[in-house]
Amino acid sequence: MHLRNILIICLWAVWLLIPGQDVSGQATGIVSGTVLDAGSGEPLIAVNISADKQRGTATDLNGAFSLTLDVGQHILWFSYVGYSDQQKEIIIREGETLQLKIEMKASSKMLEEVVVSAGKYEQKLSDVTVSMEVIKPYQLSNQNIVSLDMILEKTPGISILDGQPSIRGGSGFSYGAGSRVLMLVDDLPMLSADAGDVKWNYLPVENINQVEVIKGASSVLYGSSALNGVINLRTRFPGSEPATEVTLFGGAYMNPLRKELIWWDSQPLFAGASFSHLRKIGNLDLSLGGNYFKDEGYREGDYQNRIRGNVGLSYRSKKIQGLVGGLAISAMYVDQSDFLLWQDADSGAYRQNPESMTPLTGYRYNIDPSLEYSSSKGNKHSLKTRLYGVDNSTTNADRNSASRLWYAEYRYLKRFSGQTRWTSGLSFSRSKVIANLFDDHVGSNAAVYSQVDAKIFNKLQLSSGVRWEINALDGDFYYSLPVLRVGMNYQAGKSTFLRTSLGQGYRFPSIAEKYTDTNIGALKIFPNSDLDPERGWSAELGVKQGIAFGSWLGFVDLALFWTEYYNMIEFAFGVYPPNPDDVPTFDDVGFKAQNIATARISGIDFGLSLTGQAGPAEFRFSGGYTYMNPVDPSLLDSVDLVEEDGHILNYRRRHLLKLDLEAGVWKIFAGINFQYNSRMINVDEVFLDPLVGNMLLPGFPDYWEENEPAYSLLDLRLGWNITEMVRITCILNNALNVEYLGRPGDIGQPRNISLQLRLEL
Repeated sequence: MHLRNILIICLWAVWLLIPGQDVSGQATGIVSGTVLDAGSGEPLIAVNISADKQRGTATDLNGAFSLTLDVGQHILWFSYVGYSDQQKEIIIREGETLQLKIEMKASSKMLEEVVVSAGKYEQKLSDVTVSMEVIKPYQLSNQNIVSLDMILEKTPGISILDGQPSIRGGSGFSYGAGSRVLMLVDDLPMLSADAGDVKWNYLPVENINQVEVIKGASSVLYGSSALNGVINLRTRFPGSEPATEVTLFGGAYMNPLRKELIWWDSQPLFAGASFSHLRKIGNLDLSLGGNYFKDEGYREGDYQNRIRGNVGLSYRSKKIQGLVGGLAISAMYVDQSDFLLWQDADSGAYRQNPESMTPLTGYRYNIDPSLEYSSSKGNKHSLKTRLYGVDNSTTNADRNSASRLWYAEYRYLKRFSGQTRWTSGLSFSRSKVIANLFDDHVGSNAAVYSQVDAKIFNKLQLSSGVRWEINALDGDFYYSLPVLRVGMNYQAGKSTFLRTSLGQGYRFPSIAEKYTDTNIGALKIFPNSDLDPERGWSAELGVKQGIAFGSWLGFVDLALFWTEYYNMIEFAFGVYPPNPDDVPTFDDVGFKAQNIATARISGIDFGLSLTGQAGPAEFRFSGGYTYMNPVDPSLLDSVDLVEEDGHILNYRRRHLLKLDLEAGVWKIFAGINFQYNSRMINVDEVFLDPLVGNMLLPGFPDYWEENEPAYSLLDLRLGWNITEMVRITCILNNALNVEYLGRPGDIGQPRNISLQLRLEL
């Protein structure tokens, strides 16, 4: 193509992007007005308005709009994420201005749920190009969820192993170091600077708007640690009326089936309380929250006492329309001892190995200043920052630690005519770790990213993005190659959406993975400063079908997925003398993080959500089934395999089934939650060795052979809405009292019962 032709095309494209150009020469008139929320009467910002589905505009910060049109009859279309579309026929007369007042109603359709995480802007769930799960507040409150990992464990396609999240089998057992799933709170990372792990008990479950889970590599928008996906906890903001919620609960662990496991004289108890308060004070939005939890633990020496508080402020400038400043502060004190290794598989399975017991007290806190400016055309500048600190003090001074993470991100969102959005940003983080466990370290990270999302002909959604990142640790720099993602979503029918996506990802190893040098009982862990970053990609092909019959609404979702990881970091058992020329001793035997594994995970993910009414009863159902084939490709053709499933990755299960059903009639509601987990096929072979395995975990080799089948968990709940403001609920977890194994040396909780009182004022 000649340079002149390229120049002509570029000039024409620029001309098309200039709004308000009128080249028709015809007589015109103006239509203007405001768009309001039908319920609260508040103005709606950035509502898309199009005339005859061609020319368009958007509402400003006051919900106002103005559009110049040719004389004659037109149809105006109003669309806004989370609201039902509206259309209105109008007649434009020459030189006149037509005034309108449009009230839009929030949509009750599940496909029109609003999500943010997929593109860092609000969009309908039906429009995203990746698989997502959305967790609503009622799912937590109705089941007395006191820590976010409890509800994630009940979410389709997700498993939690010893505190580490895994989406579609992307992670195994990592000894508490490093996470391939990025945890966000209000779009900002919430992983500790040292171990790169999630502090689940710190997350503000008392003030959740919703939790969004992206299944698959998401490094383009979110960077390192989003190799396996993203979990974004979005907190609530005040509505038009003040709202206060208070929750009180208490419960007890009941006796396990095997009486020899009982170590207590009286039942171990747990209790807690939480509150949240939201209100508007003029131009100021205020949110307050607090949480207290005391747990004696069903395992000896495994206890937790914590108190947490948070405050959020958001101020809308009176002088500069569209300017909003924010500040969020959270802090927690915790006194706890985590269970690591059992004494033995028999009477000591609920008793902790004294050599691995490490009580700690600590503080966690974050301070989040932010600044945001939205123009009258819906474009947005956003600057978000966070200081996240974790301090731990233990009875063993060698394990004391303190870490700080400073994070800042600038993001620009540009809305073009039609439904095209361009998101670009810069991020920078700096971490500092002071720890006897793995010495002192300083790291930093910088990145630039860009993504375009365009909707064509109101049916085809296209998404494409790129990111480049640099990481430094103690002066050594590690560059990442550019990572890409592309996605497509096509509305094939009124409620049928086809999607496909391909995304790359990477993860820099955490400081704990590279430098931890310690022993836990007989279990020794050695450092490895030569670890390389993990890389990978994920692809999927999916369909989401809306359901509507009578009073029943919902959707079915089916996805085929394929994921590959390279340089995967796994802790490998071996002999690691400090000097290769030395004669190894027993002190040189243990685990070390190594770049040894290549992983390929393929499978099917099926989900169903449904709400409806039958007679006086209202029903809510959600569930999903996931099949995975997690393999090491390098072993598929090996002739040395002794076991049939020797190529299956460690600590993975092929089948996951998660179901939840709740029914309410008059003031009574009842619910049932069911989980099925197929057999964990492989673990580290050293744990199964009759000699070494019994030395590390007494009794485990025999226990594995006799007690590692598939298992099912059943949770029940029954509630009574005494008034519109007062509710009481009884929750019975593990109702069948199943004994199940989470990871080697750790048996899950027995049947437990709790009573919850909830006030909504």
